[in-house]
Amino acid sequence: MNKGTRKILAVLVIAVIALGWYVTVVGLGGAGPIQDKIKLGLDIKGGVYVVMEAQTDLSGSDLKSLMEQTQAVIENRVNQFGLSEPVVTVEGERRLRIELPGAEDSDEAIDSIGKTALLQFVLADGTVMLDGSMVKDAGVTQDTEHGGYAISLEFDGAGTSAFAEATRLAYNGKVTPMAPDIMPDVIMIVLDGEVISSPTVQTTIENGKAVITAGRPGGFPQAEALKQAALIRGGALPVELLEITSSTRTATIGVDALEKSVRAGVIGFIAIFVIMFCAYRIMGLAANIALSLYVVLVLWTLVLIKGVLTLPGIAGIILSVGMAVDANVIIFSRIREEICGGKTVRASIQAGFRRALGTVADSQLTTMIAALVLYFVGTSSVRGFALTLMIGIIISIFTAVAVTQLFLIIFGESKTFSAKKFFGVKENNEPALRFKIEFNFIKHRRAFYTASLLFIVVGLFFGVIRGYNYGIDFTGGTMMQIDMGRHIPSEEIQRALGGSNIDAEIVYAGDGNEQAIIRTMKSLDNEARGAILDDLKTEFGITDASVLSIDLFGPSVSKELRNNAIKAIFIASLGILVYVIFRFEWKFGIATLVGIAHDVLFVLAFYAILNITINNPFIAGILTVVGYSINDTIVIFDRVRENLGFMRKSKTELIVDKSINQTLMRSVMTAVTTIAVMVPLLLFTSSAISEFVLPLMVGVIVGTASSITISSPLYYEITQATGGPKYKVKKSKK
Repeated sequence: MNKGTRKILAVLVIAVIALGWYVTVVGLGGAGPIQDKIKLGLDIKGGVYVVMEAQTDLSGSDLKSLMEQTQAVIENRVNQFGLSEPVVTVEGERRLRIELPGAEDSDEAIDSIGKTALLQFVLADGTVMLDGSMVKDAGVTQDTEHGGYAISLEFDGAGTSAFAEATRLAYNGKVTPMAPDIMPDVIMIVLDGEVISSPTVQTTIENGKAVITAGRPGGFPQAEALKQAALIRGGALPVELLEITSSTRTATIGVDALEKSVRAGVIGFIAIFVIMFCAYRIMGLAANIALSLYVVLVLWTLVLIKGVLTLPGIAGIILSVGMAVDANVIIFSRIREEICGGKTVRASIQAGFRRALGTVADSQLTTMIAALVLYFVGTSSVRGFALTLMIGIIISIFTAVAVTQLFLIIFGESKTFSAKKFFGVKENNEPALRFKIEFNFIKHRRAFYTASLLFIVVGLFFGVIRGYNYGIDFTGGTMMQIDMGRHIPSEEIQRALGGSNIDAEIVYAGDGNEQAIIRTMKSLDNEARGAILDDLKTEFGITDASVLSIDLFGPSVSKELRNNAIKAIFIASLGILVYVIFRFEWKFGIATLVGIAHDVLFVLAFYAILNITINNPFIAGILTVVGYSINDTIVIFDRVRENLGFMRKSKTELIVDKSINQTLMRSVMTAVTTIAVMVPLLLFTSSAISEFVLPLMVGVIVGTASSITISSPLYYEITQATGGPKYKVKKSKK
């Protein structure tokens, strides 16, 4: 590609970025901005999701058939609610996940979803003549006899014949009542074991049409008639369903969290742009151009694949910006080294990219392994985080390699900007930003081991003696967040809940602690949750609109989450170990694996000492920590491998120290830029985001430090114990 073509391409890239941001924020023509196109999760737009488990002993193909049948019935049922885009999916073997965006009355929605809706037509002697499966249609009509509303029924062929026989027997007095207070000429209409009507039969009905009345003045209220007609149309569930997990979010709390997240993201992006420009001069400008395109591409990729943007997903996008910066920092470090080595700026750019590509690929792919495990093992919120992280990793490689390289080559060809000072190098070929002394990390390795081991032991001691602060998603339980309108002391709330006989913990949130979070270690069913809310409504005058969120996790789900967390960490670590051994050698792999174990234990110790809640987002945090820690370790090991060939006669201790010092500025800059994005998320967003961010921040710091002070010294220990490094021996034989 010649110089003119590169300049034209650069102008096109700038135009695409400008147009992309304009379309994203404002829209174009008749099309609105991206906020009108991207699908928002329930935690942002509000709604209800519930996971229900089939109570059956079936297995194999019989269970699969049963779940497909149940899914069809539930889909038919939720479509009667009039909500936009309800989703019903089979989760695992015997669970159904139902998502109802925009649902306002969570109690009624969950209650209606799980109803068995077993409709039966029973004679006075208890004989069941037909059931709801024979009902072709059900609707609402006027009750001309009693006033109000009634339910109209139309039967299918088999139902028409069965109903005709039922009315014939009742009308002709052929039935002996099973109790003295039951008339012989009635047909009792029973819904879920409750007699909702007992009309007397005036004549034989042979046309397959009937009307259910309430049998009282005023008839059915319209809302009740509509609800019962919807249940009947939905059909009878083939199996009993038990609510094991549910969550309700109001649009108010979700939109507020979204606005805070976007605001925090903008602050984080500005911080990164400033840091990159100050640290890397003209290279930082090229990176900022690439990052501007990167954000647009990530957002519109989500639109194209019809992905759902959740609050954890936003955290994933912002975190992946840090990973995108890392790819640029690796490249810039190489370019500076080439310039300091005496090459021209233009030659250094080409050589720097060529030498950095392998490191970029290795570091990003190891993080991708952790993200893939998250996606396939995690729950929906964690999967949203993993999806955006994976998209971000792929696009970050493209923008760092293609876009950043394009602009750097143009700058390198420019008479004005090709001076070394614009690339952060002095005229004497020394870098403007560097550590002036070289640290002896291997020499002090035992001090690092001791400090880390001491912290981990103290933390695990706290975890064993005091116990970890597990959230309800790990222990099972119920949590309700309610806007009380003012701060109400916990003693008053506890007193109001006295009638419910529930042991609850009260914590506060929101401005002025006006929001009360009621947490129980017991999984409360819909009826029990309703009783609590009724008590609070009576005592404090709150309304249904005051209920901001409700979350429930059953015991079986919490146990499954704990097992999945352990499985996810094991699978991710194993996958990364195999990759490192394949790309490097087993000694690097073992040192890497020990480093992973160290980081996981360190974060667990940190949470134990400070008694921070461990919940479902913590799993995503730990796995991302694993990927990030590996990212930094790979960069150092890649340099160690390279130096083993260049420094054949040097001691391994010197080679490892040299490699760490050569990549130290890159490690620090990547950690600083990643944390710069996270700090606004931690300080200015909702708890749903901060729960993801805190373990990530701790992990970034620990992962960066452990790559230098644990994994690298461990590699040195292993090589000393096994007769020297593989690469050094191979090179010396030539």
